[in-house]
Amino acid sequence: MNDCLFCKIIAGEIPSKKVYEDELCYAFYDISPLAPTHFLVVPKLHLASAAEITPENAAVVGHIYAVIAKLAHELGFAEGFRVVTNCGEAAGQTVRHLHFHVLAGTTLGSFN
Repeated sequence: MNDCLFCKIIAGEIPSKKVYEDELCYAFYDISPLAPTHFLVVPKLHLASAAEITPENAAVVGHIYAVIAKLAHELGFAEGFRVVTNCGEAAGQTVRHLHFHVLAGTTLGSFN
């Protein structure tokens, strides 16, 4: 997608502080962190949101969660972290490319 911010970051057209990259996903630190550790993991395949996950492309989400677990262990926060994805404007999604926020390093409030 030509005008997608995250597609441009993945392509290297916009600089980012990379955490991880492989053939299926790219992870980079959030420019406005909400926790001491806050990075995003995005599929390289452009999907606008979780609403576009299908049986044909769902494996990338499983892969992303495996990457998140690996990074949690490597970066030392596996004992407690949160993964968030927003779907649509009403849920707070500001970039129309599926992405997962990984937050750690502080006590995170509950959703009661």
